[in-house]
Amino acid sequence: MDRSSLLQLIQEQQLDPENTGFIGADTFAGLVHSHELPLDPAKLDMLVALAQSNERGQVCYQELVDLISSKRSSSFKRAIANGQRALPRDGLLDEPGLGVYKRFVRYVAYEILPCEMDRRWYFYRHRNCPPPVFMASVTLAQIIVFLCYGARLNKWVLQTYHPEYMKSPLVYHPGHRARAWRFLTYMFMHVGLEQLGFNALLQLMIGVPLEMVHGLLRISLLYLAGVLAGSLTVSITDMRAPVVGGSGGVYALCSAHLANVVMNWAGMRCPYKLLRMVLALVCMSSEVGRAVWLRFSPPLPASGPQPSFMAHLAGAVVGVSMGLTILRSYEERLRDQCGWWVVLLAYGTFLLFAIFWNVFAYDLLGAHIPPPP
Repeated sequence: MDRSSLLQLIQEQQLDPENTGFIGADTFAGLVHSHELPLDPAKLDMLVALAQSNERGQVCYQELVDLISSKRSSSFKRAIANGQRALPRDGLLDEPGLGVYKRFVRYVAYEILPCEMDRRWYFYRHRNCPPPVFMASVTLAQIIVFLCYGARLNKWVLQTYHPEYMKSPLVYHPGHRARAWRFLTYMFMHVGLEQLGFNALLQLMIGVPLEMVHGLLRISLLYLAGVLAGSLTVSITDMRAPVVGGSGGVYALCSAHLANVVMNWAGMRCPYKLLRMVLALVCMSSEVGRAVWLRFSPPLPASGPQPSFMAHLAGAVVGVSMGLTILRSYEERLRDQCGWWVVLLAYGTFLLFAIFWNVFAYDLLGAHIPPPP
């Protein structure tokens, strides 16, 4: 049932003759049964919750359209949350007879979402298509690029110490700042097998569930924003250093997820969450520490500065700011939220500052950058 057919049916039945924008809940229920409208039972329960949250027991037409189109506003969620009739109270863990894939969907719902209402909403409306292709595609591309360079250089660990590595057109190097694509494509290159393994594991364990719940557009935006912020931050704070690896995007995803878990600690139902939180922080801190060590105390002779660690920190900042705003807005319109525009303004200001810095600051400050390979 689409919006136009629903509107036409309501007009034909003259359910809202005065064009108030509201329909009586009992009247609408009779319409559903008499015309056998294919309305999902879970959505019908939510519709009744909406109606009973209204003082007059009426259904708001716009909220009905939002429900049919599977898009909820902040007022929609508040109406359900404050409604006199709650949604079915049986937890998803009590659902019997689920197949392997539906059990995985249930697992994702409990891993990512802090509210039982949201978990049930996600579980019942989840569809296999489109699959979480972004994180899987990025991870696959990173593995293929690493294998190609590993076979070409005959080196699988600390590849950045090979003199031919920095000649790649994908690596960000301060001497090649004019080649703007390098501010993003460096995410496909990695220092070695250890960095690739760490990033790929987190992208699949955290990135894929996040993409399943929040969608390709939002998660790809967050990931790429972290990657871009990482290279731009390095160009400002560590002007002589190159950058490789997808750590900016990975830390944006992980920091957003961890911050969301902490802020919704009581509502999260993922098992062993405290232990997993500690392990995640230890692993992420260890990776940053390793990057700092390689930057300032390289274990092998190198022809130039080693990759910077500042991309990790920049990604974490993006995750805590932009990422947390996205994750806290499940199935809500970002454009309706003031906080989203504040985050975009801050990020846009940072981008403009970084562009001007890269264009003018290197010459004004007389920065001695290593010659480009």
